[in-house]
Amino acid sequence: MSKRADNRACDQLRRIKIERNVNIHAEGSAYIETGETKLICLASVAEVTPGFLRDTGRGWVTAEYAMLPRATTGRTNRERRGAGGRTMEIQRLIGRSLRAVVNQPLLGERTITVDCDVIQADGGTRSAAITGAFVAMYDAIRGLVEEERIARSPITDFVAATSVGIVGGDKMLDLCYCEDSEADVDMNVVMTGSGKFIEVQGTAEKEPFGKETLDDLLVLAAEGIQEIFGIQKRALEVD
Repeated sequence: MSKRADNRACDQLRRIKIERNVNIHAEGSAYIETGETKLICLASVAEVTPGFLRDTGRGWVTAEYAMLPRATTGRTNRERRGAGGRTMEIQRLIGRSLRAVVNQPLLGERTITVDCDVIQADGGTRSAAITGAFVAMYDAIRGLVEEERIARSPITDFVAATSVGIVGGDKMLDLCYCEDSEADVDMNVVMTGSGKFIEVQGTAEKEPFGKETLDDLLVLAAEGIQEIFGIQKRALEVD
């Protein structure tokens, strides 16, 4: 069995910390640490919807993602001319994941935008962004209910994500960067609290892998994500 960089067991998550209400202006906010990966997620509510939803009675949830210039080992330039391909892919993934657990008609004709900014990256930034973005969105929607701007919460379930992969022949949960960069198989998994999959992104970096391996990795991810739901619920102070 390969020794992990931080001496975790292969089926062990990194330490996850979620702190709410980290911004006095945003309707919902969360700071999340997953090992050495750290993000701030801010949810903003606007009483408008995109043009394609105007006069439909449906709301919209979307996300933006960015990595600060020194979030990685070397400085990267800000994306001043618009989001690059990787950034667009990740923010679309975050938006899809959040919308999967929101009843849009119950939200009404308003938009919730969750900005996810990586302040330090050590692998798993998209998974941490989804996990933290849900907490920020949950608080923003809770505020809408408390202010009686909507009749009841449109959130239908929890959502969280993690990574899994095969490194040195071992199936591992929640890869840090050095593991991810050496992985033979790398996969990101997004799930709901009821155990349904929203997205599975899996890649064989070297040799193709079979269905049995895929099934094992999905089980490993599901077990880890169930732990993350518990962390989210404790942070949000809900059952």
